Amino acid sequence: MQSRPFRFVFIIGIVSLFADMTYEGGRSITGPFLAHLGATGLIVGFVAGFGELVGYGLRVLSGTVADRTRRYWPFAFVGYTVNLLSVPALALVRTWPAASGLLIGERFGRGIRKPAVSAMLSYAGSQIGQGWVFGFHELMDQVGATLGPLLAAAILAIHGGFANAFGIFIVPGALAIVTLGIARVQYPMPHEMEPEKLTRARTFDGRFWTYAAAGACVAAGFADFALVSFHLSKAHIVAAHLIPVLYAAAMFAGAISAPVFGRLHDRYALPTILVSFALGALFAPLSFLGGPAVAIAGVLLWGFGMGAQETLLPAIVSKITPGAERATALGTFDGVYGVSWFAGSAVMGALYDVSLLWVVVFSLALQFAALPLFAIALRMGNRPS
Repeated sequence: MQSRPFRFVFIIGIVSLFADMTYEGGRSITGPFLAHLGATGLIVGFVAGFGELVGYGLRVLSGTVADRTRRYWPFAFVGYTVNLLSVPALALVRTWPAASGLLIGERFGRGIRKPAVSAMLSYAGSQIGQGWVFGFHELMDQVGATLGPLLAAAILAIHGGFANAFGIFIVPGALAIVTLGIARVQYPMPHEMEPEKLTRARTFDGRFWTYAAAGACVAAGFADFALVSFHLSKAHIVAAHLIPVLYAAAMFAGAISAPVFGRLHDRYALPTILVSFALGALFAPLSFLGGPAVAIAGVLLWGFGMGAQETLLPAIVSKITPGAERATALGTFDGVYGVSWFAGSAVMGALYDVSLLWVVVFSLALQFAALPLFAIALRMGNRPS
């Protein structure tokens, strides 16, 4: 009985591997590319944050409609197509405003498909463990996110141009869409894997909103890699053609840690949450204040923190919301997360042009503020009814 849900998770994982190879490969050189086109730290922070705002904000609507119609696959196909074609299209632009538009478009596509795909995964997770499902999925994500930047680095080293580096990602993008089609044929109604009958009884209670507040703090204090890579390039800490390799190493750190986080969360929820987010928060002082070796350690912790977020946050939301409202809940949570990411990224971009120390203080304060909120939400869930 459990083999069918896992097969679904595995196929969707292959989709995500190719998809992450595409957009994370492009993302790994976004900072240096925008710097090459003449953008400032404020512009980089604003574009990164606004892209997340658009992508995460859209999830509120796309998740709600997906739940109401239970037409999860159309959202997946449209979202992945927009998401993945935006990256190779960057090969054609020559100005930072045009590049910014495509970068925001890539996040727009991800916002369309993310709640529907996460909800489908959660239905499989109801049988084999939410932490394990999202942890395994994040493992596949991060394998692609490791390979993509390495491919970008190789193209930059061989050809020395951003156009070729972005253009190559049309190949894994197309493979992702083809694999998604295979998944659709084999699993036309993935919500039927949910053991309980799907009834609409939305329960966005105090526990949900406390988790959302904690997630908002994490998002606002977690710098986008565009700003991190912008700093590494501008401060001449790491050569531009090596930044994608460093990003790949960060993704590999997330790949290793994600399934471990998932398994541990299914058994020890609060300790796993507190330790993983506390460690991930330390990326800021290391990345922005350290020399080459320390900054590399900071970027690895950045990848560690991203793995924790992508695994633990959807697993938490999936556990505390009914199946019929899962995409709505995931989309709503992500909407709060995205608004916070935008605000935090914009502030950190502005602070970067003033003082690196203030960037670090801002980042640490918000991320550590999330820890007691997670603890409070968990205690709310453990109260006797």
